[in-house]
Amino acid sequence: MKKKLLVTGGAGFIGGNFIHYMMERYPDYEIYNLDALTYAGDLAKHRGLEGNTRYHFIQGEIGDRTMMLSLFEKEEFDYVIHFAAESHVDRSIVDPGVFVRTNVLGTQVLLDAALKIGVAKFVQVSTDEVYGDLDFDPETFFTEESPLKPNSPYSASKASADLMARAYHETYGLPVNILRCSNNYGPFQFPEKLIPLAITKAMNGEKVPVYGDGRNVRDWLHVRDHCAAIDLVLHKGIIGEVYNVGGHHERTNLEVVKSIIQSLGKSEELIEFVSDRPGHDRRYAIDASRLEGLGWKQEYNFETGLKQTIQWYSANMWWWEPLVKK
Repeated sequence: MKKKLLVTGGAGFIGGNFIHYMMERYPDYEIYNLDALTYAGDLAKHRGLEGNTRYHFIQGEIGDRTMMLSLFEKEEFDYVIHFAAESHVDRSIVDPGVFVRTNVLGTQVLLDAALKIGVAKFVQVSTDEVYGDLDFDPETFFTEESPLKPNSPYSASKASADLMARAYHETYGLPVNILRCSNNYGPFQFPEKLIPLAITKAMNGEKVPVYGDGRNVRDWLHVRDHCAAIDLVLHKGIIGEVYNVGGHHERTNLEVVKSIIQSLGKSEELIEFVSDRPGHDRRYAIDASRLEGLGWKQEYNFETGLKQTIQWYSANMWWWEPLVKK
């Protein structure tokens, strides 16, 4: 009998890549893609799955309690991988309420539904941004024991969702794991994020905006390595544990943008420094020792992964050009 896996936010970047990853590796799984299809949701990435009897798309809001309870009771999912979230920091600064409704209240609705039918595991996919920021000491890293100190409405909403998931495990015994990842990059990332934004603007000969002085440091993780980590935690993670997922590929935002511009053969004159955003965290860096102890290994280093990503965007303008125009 096939196992049923619900992926929330499967029309998004990481969720969409995860669906493809799981479809390739687990022929005994039926994959259900639940997505509200907001501005960042896109089903074009799943055209190759149309007609596949193991793939099912459901359009719906995770905060719709009536729909979620009915869906969970009907399908009786074995596992839930929860990606669905508003995730763009700048947008959270403009309208925090949307982030609270989706990321906090929506997560709580899903947890209720999962508890009601008794799923085998609920995996909450989160972010290292819940830890706040670090200084520039290269020897300091976020661990799973680091205190939660979110600095943006987005990261505060994700921290709240994480705590709700933890509470459902501690209070009700719901089998939960939480993964907190560093900055992802790779194919099908919506072109408002740093790497695809820089690639697409540079390809078009447009100015590439860089916040402040560009010295903010991020730890970059290829999306396929993240998918492998989620797969591992789903099947082998210790119930109730938090797992950090990081690449140890730290780069300043300016270094990343310069690498992209150089790879595309463009001039650094395209770089345009813009006013820094409020509460902009200085540095993120992840200690993934716990996950590595479970058996996780990275496939991509940053140079190889970034080159592949640039090539993908160059070869798949059909996907991102309509999104940019929209």
